Amino acid sequence: MSQKLMIIDTDCGIDDAQAIMLALASSNVKILGITCCFGNTDVDNVCQNVLRVLSVCQRTQIPVFRGAASCLVGATNPFKDHFGTDGLGDVLQDRDSDTWKTQIQKEHAVNSLIRLVSEHPGQVSLVALGPLTNLALAVRLDPSIPQKLKDLYIMGGNMEATWEFTCRNKLSWEFFDELIAQDTAAARFMKTITSKCWAFSQEPGRNAKDVLFGSGFVPYDAYAVAACVDGSVITESVECSVRVEIQGELGRGMMALDFLGKLKSHRVFVMKTCNLTKFSSMLMASLQQP
Repeated sequence: MSQKLMIIDTDCGIDDAQAIMLALASSNVKILGITCCFGNTDVDNVCQNVLRVLSVCQRTQIPVFRGAASCLVGATNPFKDHFGTDGLGDVLQDRDSDTWKTQIQKEHAVNSLIRLVSEHPGQVSLVALGPLTNLALAVRLDPSIPQKLKDLYIMGGNMEATWEFTCRNKLSWEFFDELIAQDTAAARFMKTITSKCWAFSQEPGRNAKDVLFGSGFVPYDAYAVAACVDGSVITESVECSVRVEIQGELGRGMMALDFLGKLKSHRVFVMKTCNLTKFSSMLMASLQQP
């Protein structure tokens, strides 16, 4: 069976790291490159985080590209209270060295997206895990890029007021304990970078009120990668047209869905539920490397 060609565009935080590991562990996937964008942290930290994940999994031959450092419109506000200032929980050392810069490709992430997709027309699956700035710039430079992709998976947007998909498809903390208890470099790495999140989730009363680290383990970005790797993970989805609000003062970044069918373009499939048994198995396998 031929391998699925994949590009991952990421703002590498903790859940991105888990998602990248899931892709790396999939024998039917060939990652052509990983493009970096600001988001969970600044783009330089994102680049370093991706390199750390590849190093742990012994896959440093995969090219990493530095991309957008800020929004196209409006101010950039990284979620530094979410995964720490460095995006990986502020628990790793050796961030003062600039040697990582020699491991980043000289080609800009946007140019690499255009080139790689154009070299493999109709074959590349692009998984976007962070802000879509790199993608927007790529389309601005080459409007034919969307038509050249095989498919595009995006982690982002809600159907309702709550973070419904990931929260309703969460995994138990007992599963998480088993996941990071595996005796592998990847599992030990994941245990380290999630240590503060795990402790935060266990604070008295936290499960009852917190949407980010509540009563279950929610590896947000891993759902998108899992769906790309194996479409049978998706057990329910809805097809509709969508728009993203980019000008509103209060609703900027919100996804609006057209269930009435008035909009005839920009149709997407929005995941509603997934096969948690299969998804759990994929997560377990992702930490059984290198």
